[in-house]
Amino acid sequence: MNYLEALNWRYSVKKFDGTKIPADQLNRILEAGRLSVSSLGLQPYHLLVVENDETIQKLIPAFYNPSQISTCSHLIALVSKTHINKEYVDNYFGHIINERGVTLEQLSSFRNNIHQFLENYTAQELESWSEKQSYILLGSLIMAAAEEEIDTCPMEGFKQDILEDILKIDKANEKVAVVLALGYRAEDDPFQNFKKVRKPAEKFIKFI
Repeated sequence: MNYLEALNWRYSVKKFDGTKIPADQLNRILEAGRLSVSSLGLQPYHLLVVENDETIQKLIPAFYNPSQISTCSHLIALVSKTHINKEYVDNYFGHIINERGVTLEQLSSFRNNIHQFLENYTAQELESWSEKQSYILLGSLIMAAAEEEIDTCPMEGFKQDILEDILKIDKANEKVAVVLALGYRAEDDPFQNFKKVRKPAEKFIKFI
């Protein structure tokens, strides 16, 4: 199906059937996330993919609505950086140099732009920016999953400390921004039969 059909097909699943997603499809979804849009290319986040059933069960108490967690195939935690330091930027440019075969001098203008960007924001603003970048990544993962006919449910309703303790998050430098459950919709999930409701185009789009 094309991307519009995929978007009409998908919904936020309330109950999965517990079937495991094939590895090749999961890897394509994750690769779509890796290739996602990222401001300045900095990718101030990473993914934690929980596939072990025992670990998934341990995570259930961390969620206010556990039905998706207890039935999903995989759980993806989108972990955003709360601090972006010089070392992180240096590593980023080292990676560009290795991948493109350029010199640091050739990248000096871009590097200066990034440093200026980081200096113009407070620590709180940068944390918020990083979290917003994670949500762009979330959209890419959801879209890729829909095209693979893999169901998803993005989840923000979790107990931050409990979740991060179980996942062993480095709380001094990062946080779980949002979680994405993946799997296949259960036959008895009534939400799959509801008509998708969105604003009509004339109220959603304005040309100027």
